[in-house]
Order: sequence, then structure tokens, then C-alpha cells
Amino acid sequence: MRVGLFTDAYPPFVNGVSTSVETLKHALEQQGHTVYIVTVGQDAKTYSYDEEEKVLRIPGIPLGIYDYRMSSFYPLKVINKIKAWNLDIIHSHTELSMGIFARLIAKQYNIPLVHTYHTMYKDYTWYVSRNIKFFDLGCKKAVEYLSKFYCDNTADSFIVPTLKTYHLFRDEYHYDKEIYVVPTGVDASRFYKENGSKLKIAKLRKEYGYKHKDFVLLYVGRLAQEKNVPFLFETVEKARKKNPNIKLLIVGYGPDEEKYRKMVKDKKLDDAIKFTGKVPWQEMPSYYQLANAFITASVTETQGLTVIEALAASLPVICIDDPAFRSAVDDNYNGRIFKTQDECVDIIVSLASNPKELASLSSKAFPSIKKFTLEQFANSVIEVYKAAAVNHQKKQSLPNKIINKIKSIWKGDKS
Repeated sequence: MRVGLFTDAYPPFVNGVSTSVETLKHALEQQGHTVYIVTVGQDAKTYSYDEEEKVLRIPGIPLGIYDYRMSSFYPLKVINKIKAWNLDIIHSHTELSMGIFARLIAKQYNIPLVHTYHTMYKDYTWYVSRNIKFFDLGCKKAVEYLSKFYCDNTADSFIVPTLKTYHLFRDEYHYDKEIYVVPTGVDASRFYKENGSKLKIAKLRKEYGYKHKDFVLLYVGRLAQEKNVPFLFETVEKARKKNPNIKLLIVGYGPDEEKYRKMVKDKKLDDAIKFTGKVPWQEMPSYYQLANAFITASVTETQGLTVIEALAASLPVICIDDPAFRSAVDDNYNGRIFKTQDECVDIIVSLASNPKELASLSSKAFPSIKKFTLEQFANSVIEVYKAAAVNHQKKQSLPNKIINKIKSIWKGDKS
């Protein structure tokens, strides 16, 4: 099968969608499929195509939100290049520029289109409304309309990564067509503890000043309002009053990074809470492996890939009670789930002082991600591709039936 993945985010850009698309590419290629990427480049003029990696980058302009870029135009040579690939399926991973382009190409060349809805846009409307209630309500309604419109009118099959997103469309958006729940897989071998360099991990711990007795919590993600990062600062501050060896390492960057650094400094928590800034994707396994547990309080995730990566690294996960995490984290089995800050503090203090409990959770972390393997991911997506091809064929046959019916009526056949 020849597959075209259209996405606004792809390495070297780092976020959940970028990771998901690259993972899908590798998963499909492992099963013998040919996969092409169509994405946005890093400047407004340069068009490039990596023949070996099969990655086409279209000139892009910055949106002013994080490092996101939007393609500025679709030159004829790009369209001709895609046409020459002779794609069997197009799979879009964005509702923005590359998603629109995917829709146009699919329609022009009569190719089945699959769409994955990665982002809970309703949790990001404050970037436009600036938390003004009247405007925020309007933005949320616009998001609902555009989300349903894209999935209703363009895609032959529709994928969401978790039940959380499924219920958003079923219960809030009242979307009544078929929805496939396909969690993004993880290349677990990248994070497997035995594959890590003990020397490199020891060097990293030393670099951040961690001693053997320190209990290091790890957060990986964007530093922005929707991720609820200050909650972690307050939690660690409270937990350290009971155990001063508790530390927090923040891996990531974002628009609020400087504000958060100042917040930590003002609280005089510089020694306890460290920031790494942007870390290359290939270096991430070492950061998971230097920690004792993973923690997140975000309630805006669709799936939370970092949680699955942490489990792959045999890290117990401490997470807020959110449906996005329930598919991966089983309370008191491979992690702990909290509802309140006080619960979170108690969990951290308990794990920091109870090595047996920590070891028990850790031992079950890696085995618990079997359902997120690359093979399972690829197989599930391929089944959706097959369904999309059938649905697309039905759409094509419907106009022919109408035309034939009109012809028969024209000839006097009233049946």
C-alpha cells in the first residue's frame, strides 16, 4: 500500500502529533508499506524533498503560536510530485493547512481520505479569546462546527486516539458517523531500561545535581497554560516539607517557560525544580531513565504519549484522573491516579519513602504497554484504511445510481 501522511507537525518539530505521525510512518514501513510525508518546512521560501526518507516539505509561514507554521501555497511542482507517488490512501493529521491540502489532493485524484483528530481544540480557545467568556464561548462553538465539518464532509474514515475524544464527538458534538478508536503506538525498544547507557544516565543525574537519595519526578511536555504545570510546582513544594529529597525535572519548552522559571525562583525552589529546555527527540530515553517516577496534571491531552513513553521506560506514572490517561494507567498497578493536590502530595511522599511499592509499580510498567506496540498500531490503522476504501467506493457509486435513476425516469420508467 502507498500511503501519504499529511501533517503540519513533523520532526525536527517536537510535539505529540509530530511523534504520532513519525511513529505511524515507521510502523507501516515495518510491515512493508511505502509511506510518504507531506509537511510544512521551516521557512517561507524553501521547497525540499528527501528522496530516501520520502519527506516533502512545503514552504511555511509562522502562525505566532509556539513553533507552528502554515504552508503558504501549494506550487504545481508539489502537486505533480504527489501525483507521481500514485497513492492508495491519504491520511491527514491536521485540520489546518496540510489538512486542507490533503482534502484537495484526495478530491482531485479520487483517493480515499482518512483523518485523525489529534488535538482537543476546545481546550486551546483561550489563545484566541484570551479568556474573555463571551468570545471563548464563540470560539468553542466555532471549533465544534469546524471539527464536525472536516470529519463529516471530507473523510471517508475517521480516527480518534482515545475514548476521551470519542465521547467528545459522540456526546458533545453529536457526531453520528462511525468513529475508530486507534491509540498511537510507541517504539518501546527506544525507552527500554536495559537499552540505556548507565554511564550517560549517571552523567545526566550529576549534571542536574541529583544524589542517590533524591527522588526525581519527571514532567515532559509543553510549558503552557493548558498543561497545568504550576500545579506541579505547588505539589512539589508541599511534598518537600515532608521529604526534602523530592525533586522535579521539567523537560520541554513553550511560551510560558520564562514565566515558570521566574515562578520557581520566586518560590526559592531552584534547587528542587530544574528546567532542561528543549531536548532532542533522540535524547529523550535517557531523561526518562534518570527519573524515579513520571508526573502530569494536564487535563487537555487526547492520549498523553509521554505517559506511555514513561511506562515503556519502566517509570511508574503519577497522573491526574483524566480519561486520556485511563487507557494506559491502572491505579495501584503501574502508577497512581489522583484527584486532588493533597492526594498527589500523599502519593509522592509515599512512593519516595517506600522503595518496595515503587519497585512493584515499576516492574509492571513496561509489560502494561503491550497494546501500544508498533505492530498493533499499524494493524489497526490498516483496517481503517480498508474501511475508508470501501466507504470511498460507496460514495463514488452513489452519484452513478442517481444519474441512472434520472435516465430511467427520462425514458419513462416509473419503477
